[in-house]
Amino acid sequence: MKNTALISVHENLGAKILPFAGYNMPILYEGVNAEHETVRNGVGVFDVSHMGEFFLKGPKALDLIQKVTSNDASTLTIGRAQYSCLPNNEGGIVDDLIVYKMADEEYLLVVNASNIDKDWDWISSHNDLGVSMENRSDEYSLLAIQGPKAVEAMQPLSSIDLSQIAYYHFVVGDFAGFDNVIISATGYTGSGGFEIYCKNDQVEAIWNKVFEAGAAFGIKPIGLAARDTLRLEMGFCLYGNDINDTTSPLEAGLGWITKFTKEFTNSENLKKQK
Repeated sequence: MKNTALISVHENLGAKILPFAGYNMPILYEGVNAEHETVRNGVGVFDVSHMGEFFLKGPKALDLIQKVTSNDASTLTIGRAQYSCLPNNEGGIVDDLIVYKMADEEYLLVVNASNIDKDWDWISSHNDLGVSMENRSDEYSLLAIQGPKAVEAMQPLSSIDLSQIAYYHFVVGDFAGFDNVIISATGYTGSGGFEIYCKNDQVEAIWNKVFEAGAAFGIKPIGLAARDTLRLEMGFCLYGNDINDTTSPLEAGLGWITKFTKEFTNSENLKKQK
């Protein structure tokens, strides 16, 4: 099992740690109900550093993304993100993911931890376009700071006006004393807030500053169990539960990310299914 860079922090906080997607992850701290309510009403922090990060670069990067994903990434502008999925050839889903447009010829794909290797192999097998692909999943940590008090609590840590980052938008800038941090409003709880992508050697310092800044707002660490109840309450899909290799995006209620304005993997069959 792998560990995130914060494993000792979670152990010291008394988290219940169990294997999840190949990682030892904090499942809960004080209890699912209490942690769920903390995020709905205040602000909580998840360590979701197990997620995968792929960087695609080059003049054909968009073409590759368009070929393997169901949503229409051509609508993205720099600083915007998009929820999408990777259809397979049999009508099911390889994985769901978020696509970030970092620059004109550079994209970040954030994928589920349990599918990192599968997704990498799948996208690579379709890369006959000469796109530069980097799997930097082991370099990056990811904190999800979620809840209605997240903006106010975290604003002292950045010169960026966090209140101006719209849903499914992101900025790259300073946060908690570090530069080139990705601050993204693509949370999976439905309670607002941010995701902080940083390097592994930065995350513990950022975690500590986040909790200092959030102390007056009752900030607490939140485990993956409450992440599951929060996404379930919002009706967000979880790979392996609601979607998998045999579930089509249309069957899963994901027709809204299945755009037939372009051709993509198995799009003809999915069009017939629709």
